[in-house]
Amino acid sequence: MGTQGGVSEPRPPPAPAYYASRQGAGSGGWADWWSVLHPPYTAWHLSYVVLGAMLAPHISWTRLVATLLAFLLAVGVAAHALDELNGRPLRTGIPAWALTTAAVVALLGSVALGAAGVVRVGVGLVPFIVIGALLVLAYNLELFGGVMHTTAGFALAWGAFPVLTAYYAQASSLGIAPVAVAIAALALSWAQRTLSTPARRLRRQVADVEVSTVMHDGTVVSSGRTELLAPLEGALRTMSWAMVALACGVALARASGWS
Repeated sequence: MGTQGGVSEPRPPPAPAYYASRQGAGSGGWADWWSVLHPPYTAWHLSYVVLGAMLAPHISWTRLVATLLAFLLAVGVAAHALDELNGRPLRTGIPAWALTTAAVVALLGSVALGAAGVVRVGVGLVPFIVIGALLVLAYNLELFGGVMHTTAGFALAWGAFPVLTAYYAQASSLGIAPVAVAIAALALSWAQRTLSTPARRLRRQVADVEVSTVMHDGTVVSSGRTELLAPLEGALRTMSWAMVALACGVALARASGWS
């Protein structure tokens, strides 16, 4: 901490997320909406939608775009708006009515897209639509005593579920391949939350921290918030863009005729 006249000056709190913009933060403007959308994580979970769809024997790009838009509305907008309403973890200045409106409109839009897809995919898509809407509400509003608001609930809802839904939207059935990839997505999402939970705590709840590590040769290494956050958020950044690149690569391969 810096000092002035022998009195320690508290450090300003860090941004509530590494992708949150400090300029205009808390004003309720675009900077706050950018933070609420959680762009790296939204892109990460949309990658699971692409991967699930690419496993299908035949690809309908129209269905893929509709599925991506449905998940963008449900996960990217509705879920994150509800999460911000529930305790203001990102410290935004967005009015509650605006967050509520965004959540309701986005979730209804997602359900409407799913309902339109039933005509082409079949009634088997209905359980995915219902379960998807329930997952958004149960996880982000911590319903039923918060039973879904856990690492396992997160991994199932934002990892495995998008893969299985996207595959079903293409093939009107499920199989071993999408289940295997869903398990992989579940594991990756589990790792994501395992890393992001302590990172969020360091950014949003810890006033200050200093850890001293004693090496075998007696050297003492001091680590502050920045040093503790670096490996956590470095891994999260890398994993998010790696999944986006993987999904894009697989989609380009299928689009060019390779399968």
